[in-house]
Amino acid sequence: MKLVCLDLEGVLTPEIWMAFADAVNIPELRRTTRDEPDYGKLMSFRLDILNKNKLRLPDIQNVIAALEPLPGAVDFLNELRAKSQVIILSDTFEQFVKPLMQKLSSPVIFCNTLVSEKSGEITGWKLRQENGKKNAVKALKSCNIEIFAAGDSFNDLAMIAEANYGCLFRAPESIKKQNSGFKCVNSYEDLLKEIDVFLNW
Repeated sequence: MKLVCLDLEGVLTPEIWMAFADAVNIPELRRTTRDEPDYGKLMSFRLDILNKNKLRLPDIQNVIAALEPLPGAVDFLNELRAKSQVIILSDTFEQFVKPLMQKLSSPVIFCNTLVSEKSGEITGWKLRQENGKKNAVKALKSCNIEIFAAGDSFNDLAMIAEANYGCLFRAPESIKKQNSGFKCVNSYEDLLKEIDVFLNW
């Protein structure tokens, strides 16, 4: 059996934190896993900014509700799901993704959880597990499933390396240069071609 694992933000949807940063005019919140490989450091940085500016979970959710999948993402995912089972592996949070998942016809997603107060203040986060993307791929492989993986950020590299086959998708130049051993494609058409090679491998 073969299965495709994809990152979410930057692959199928806009970067949530970047969209929120633009909505509230706080450029510092545009920092993502494309810029910071240490996820804990990145989240601590984000929560500190949110609390200093008295921004709450509903503020972020209101911005997310207005977001749409990236152009072409819905058609790509529909075509892909006609060929293969798909799981989204993301470091986003279950409190964020419901509107976007509905717009993508509700694929399976593994993600993390925010800790928040009744006031909406975000006080922390709970990882589904450490190195969640890599370990999910590893666990699926232990079930005798061959995996294709694709993503665009530092936190996708271990997932792609663990997979039987995979590539970067629309990764920034800094990541491509540091990881020249990974192929990088920039269109859904080319990503489907890579997946087709894997499925017919």
